[in-house]
Order: sequence, then structure tokens, then C-alpha cells
Amino acid sequence: MTALFVLDVPENRPVVVQAGQSPTVTIDRVGPYFKISAPGPIVIDRRATGCRHAVWYSSVAGLIDAAITQWDKDAMRLEPR
Repeated sequence: MTALFVLDVPENRPVVVQAGQSPTVTIDRVGPYFKISAPGPIVIDRRATGCRHAVWYSSVAGLIDAAITQWDKDAMRLEPR
């Protein structure tokens, strides 16, 4: 299971909402974090989130069994490790 943690602050919510658009992604709460998980890769389109670059590049709080293989101005892609 690939998992990404994002702090629950208003600036990060668009990242969580966009990630949740995928039918394979599950969103849970763990303390003050959203846990975004999927059985396979997770891909989040930055432009669809509307996040500015500073928020985009600071949104990841942690990973479980995942490696970030793309994190640029276009998208974030996490692969199972």
C-alpha cells in the first residue's frame, strides 16, 4: 500500500481533494494529518489543485512504502516501494 501524509491545514486541502478524485485512492485521518493511500501509484496534478509552488513543494509530511518518482510543477507521482 502506497501512502502519503499531508498536514491538515487549509493550504493543503486542495492536494487532498485532488488525490481523492482517483477511484483507487483512500483518504483517512491520522491525528492532524490526512493519509492518502492506494494499492498502487498515486498521481496528483498540481495545476488541478490550484496550489502555488511553495505550498506544493511543502505539502508532503511523510511516506509509507512509497517513493516520490515525480514532484515537479506539473504533478506528484508516488510509486510503491
